[in-house]
Amino acid sequence: MKKLRLRALLPVLSLITISLFAGGCLNATQATLKKPAPAESVDTKLVTANTGLGFNLFRKLEQTDPGQNVFISPASVAMALAMTYNGADGATKEAMAKTLGLQGMSLEEVNRANADLKTILENPDPGVQITIANSLWTRQGIDFKSEFIQRNRDYYAAEVETIDFSQPGAADTINNWVKKNTGSKIDKIVERIEADDILFLINAVYFKGSWADKFEQSKTKDGLFNLPDGTQKKQPMMSRTGQYGYYQGDNFQAVRIPYGNQRVSMYVFLPARESSLTEFYHNLDAANWEKWLPRFTETTVQLALPRFKFEYEVSLNDTLKALGMEIAFDSRQADFGKMCPITPLSVVYIGKVKHKTFIDVNEEGTEAAAATSVEFKCTGMPQITNMVVDRPFFFAITDDQTGTILFMGSVSEPQT
Repeated sequence: MKKLRLRALLPVLSLITISLFAGGCLNATQATLKKPAPAESVDTKLVTANTGLGFNLFRKLEQTDPGQNVFISPASVAMALAMTYNGADGATKEAMAKTLGLQGMSLEEVNRANADLKTILENPDPGVQITIANSLWTRQGIDFKSEFIQRNRDYYAAEVETIDFSQPGAADTINNWVKKNTGSKIDKIVERIEADDILFLINAVYFKGSWADKFEQSKTKDGLFNLPDGTQKKQPMMSRTGQYGYYQGDNFQAVRIPYGNQRVSMYVFLPARESSLTEFYHNLDAANWEKWLPRFTETTVQLALPRFKFEYEVSLNDTLKALGMEIAFDSRQADFGKMCPITPLSVVYIGKVKHKTFIDVNEEGTEAAAATSVEFKCTGMPQITNMVVDRPFFFAITDDQTGTILFMGSVSEPQT
């Protein structure tokens, strides 16, 4: 099997400074699957697939809202959907394999490569902290297949929790887990739980890295940042002169800014003044990415980089449909038969893939987090209406045979 060594993971790590994960099930029995051994390398086929998916997602999102900030975690989305892939079958599995770039890999290879990748990402170097957490939140009363549950436990170290989705605090329970596992940077991924929701697969990733060579705060000065509409705004600009990996491409400059012991890096690509970010995007794809990275050479660079911080949130439904996964969202044709038993009257399908990220870049380094939630629904679910009597109410006691009202009243302040 072809392997990719740790140093070659730099471009992958730089793309995925953050990631978020997914997982979910309920009432499943333990299966006996062999747990993967710790790894020092990862299958290059998975890295290539994740890189391709990342650029495809980014391009679609940028085209949807041009001129706006975009920040995604390709690794988070890829891992969340790989967990989902374990439950897919038939045409749905084929469509997911094509969209995720997993064609030519067996399910065992996909799972083992993701387990290796998770192990490697969580052990970068002393100057970098990366934590990856996965969880599966399942509706009480739904029976998921033990093989599906156990694969996600064994290969993705997913926590499996069965909860009563009808309780008012169910969404808060999931969101508190996300907040805990993203360093409190993302506090909500599930807005509400619908009556036909049966599973939430959640991935959370937290990243904190110190620059190998920090910027001196005393050298940070306000500068002018040029906006897409031609106007300018004041922005704190960090500056430092030092040795960096540098590449001069066609109509752009690029610099590699390493963290810690230089295994993990941030790559910054700056279009030429006579060009634009839109023009640069025309050449931004996985093939060119692979061509550019080996061309970075150590150069003395006088670097000025804006200090910035922002959050990003997006639904990936339309994007994934456009990339070929439409059947997985189809309430009539989706096939997740390997996830839970399917009856002639019900279909399990993806209701929503939600992605949230956070990043803070300053003189010390970078702090970032991401969460990806894959929400599953099921047609034919008995409708459950939630009613919590937690405010003043009226009541009546009636003899239903005669229609006689025996008592009626209201409660503004319950007494015991």
